[in-house]
Amino acid sequence: MTRSSDSFLSRQNTTPLIEVLTTLKNKPDAAFYVPGHKRGQGISESLLSLLGATVFQADLPELPELGNLFAPDEAVAKAQILASEAFGADQTWFLVNGSTCGIIAAIVATCGPGDKIIVPRNTHQSVIMGLIVSGAVPIFLNPEYDPTWDLTLSITPEALEAALKANSDVKAVLLVYPTYHGVCGDIQTMATITHRHHIPLLVDEAHGAHFTFHSALPPSALSVGADLTVQSTHKVLGAMTQASMLHIQGDRINPQRLSQALQLVHSTSPSYLLLASLDGARQQMALQGEKLLTQTIELSQVAVENIQKIDKLSVLELREKQPGFHDLDITRLTVNVTRVGLSGLEVDDIFREKLEVTAELPMLSHLAFIISIGNTKQDIHKLIHGFKNLSDYFSSSPNSRFFSPPHLLNPSPLKLSPRDAFFAPKQTIKIEESMGKISGEMICPYPPGIPVLMPGEIITGEAIDYLTHIKQLGGMISGCTDTTLRSINIVID
Repeated sequence: MTRSSDSFLSRQNTTPLIEVLTTLKNKPDAAFYVPGHKRGQGISESLLSLLGATVFQADLPELPELGNLFAPDEAVAKAQILASEAFGADQTWFLVNGSTCGIIAAIVATCGPGDKIIVPRNTHQSVIMGLIVSGAVPIFLNPEYDPTWDLTLSITPEALEAALKANSDVKAVLLVYPTYHGVCGDIQTMATITHRHHIPLLVDEAHGAHFTFHSALPPSALSVGADLTVQSTHKVLGAMTQASMLHIQGDRINPQRLSQALQLVHSTSPSYLLLASLDGARQQMALQGEKLLTQTIELSQVAVENIQKIDKLSVLELREKQPGFHDLDITRLTVNVTRVGLSGLEVDDIFREKLEVTAELPMLSHLAFIISIGNTKQDIHKLIHGFKNLSDYFSSSPNSRFFSPPHLLNPSPLKLSPRDAFFAPKQTIKIEESMGKISGEMICPYPPGIPVLMPGEIITGEAIDYLTHIKQLGGMISGCTDTTLRSINIVID
């Protein structure tokens, strides 16, 4: 069945969860079930003023007509089946704890204590959480790095092949596709390599939920052979924040074990508002995805063409394929500001305070902007105007010092598995005394949420300098017990 067939479109035009919630919110029964606000009757005036009454009328628990997320039937089951058809999966699970819970569950479902899993070092902190929960041991592969752009790319097929040959007992491979900046590696070749070793390929596709719906975008992970993919439907499509999906295909992953793993990390009181938003986002993309994304791509092209003309700015483009950079999501806009003489963090402050523009991800040398189906021509005009008028709000010369990421260029050795380090006895010491010690916590700038230090790694002076520099420039550091970075928890030898 093609996505343009009458049968497919007819099925995809339904929204089982939204339809049932619409009926239930108007049902005149006396509610003696959770939540305590009783369909909005007990909501504070301030919250009612912010959100209105309708959203609380639809904030309902696992009533019989809705079904249960952990034993899907009724509306939940129907909605997940429709999602699997729309996204090209054999089976789909809705996630209400974000893609983080899907990544953790994927690792738990494929790896047990002591099992090896190949992961890139530029992976999200949720992968480290998955290693801690599962007890799996990571084999880290360094991604390619572009020093001109200060950007981490993908790992290469050659690096993956070498790692698999050196470790015949690997249980799974996990890839990041695309990166936060829309960079895509040669995932099709890496899927072939992984399957040649008879193990599953797991994909953190948090930023690629839209790939399925437009031919001008990189191919979706499922379409080129991934066994499992986790997508943040809320990041680039129309779902509410925290609503994501997990898809599988083929027979390399046991769906029963995956369902059990998801129960470890999901709330037992899932929000049906979040689930309904996944239902609506799926319907929207199945019916209108190509049209909406065509408009989005056109907006992105306008932004690129205009920003490229501005002195001292450059826009990330894929001019020719290179190791670790096989494709690029053209709706992800990355602008390099190093020649302006400010860090991306400083430019972000000017944009937010003076120019009514907010980036998704400001970093030391560049800023990333997500252009999605929700953006308008006015948004793009503000973005272009902001860059054109940036020089009006500062007077500096190009003297900012930029640090390359030491955790990606020269990663610290892993002395303990993340799980062993997490549960090991700790002590708190001054950060300047921690070099050479084993990190007892996971510390990372957020976003993008890539750990600079993780439990079990040796602490280096380069890592401390990098974190301190980001902190001084106003970046947010997450995961550390002491948010001032004056002290750090280490594993007691």
